[in-house]
Amino acid sequence: MADDAERVTDELLVLLLRQLTVESDRFAEMFGEAHGLHRTDLNALAVIMDAARMGTPMSPSRLAEALHLSASATTAVLDRLERAGHLYRDRSSTDRRKVELRMHDQARRIGAEFFLPLGERFSAAWRDLDEDERRTVARFLRGSIAATVEVRGRLAP
Repeated sequence: MADDAERVTDELLVLLLRQLTVESDRFAEMFGEAHGLHRTDLNALAVIMDAARMGTPMSPSRLAEALHLSASATTAVLDRLERAGHLYRDRSSTDRRKVELRMHDQARRIGAEFFLPLGERFSAAWRDLDEDERRTVARFLRGSIAATVEVRGRLAP
């Protein structure tokens, strides 16, 4: 744990954010290896799950855009996830021409079993943060995400 008197520079924040990213990637890779999933497959499941939590149906084209994949690469990811029993393609209830991506309950359970202990440990680590500190952390994370998306967009071919 850092000393409260430590000077928190931009360089330190970048270092810590990078370390968190590396550790998060390692953690996710452990899950992927245990279940035969590529990193792109894991990212696809996360995007689909987050969309479902927000009540927004996820289509193959929206997934391709979110992951910056071609249509054929997206189809390959979806085929792998469907064969592995993690998701299925369903016709939209509002427009039968559209396909929506849905996760199987078993995939959610498997993911929860693996990731829930990390979520619980995060909660314990954050327990002493008051509401103002939590707002600051959320603002920091949102700003960091937005900066990453913006620079990635400028650098993408």
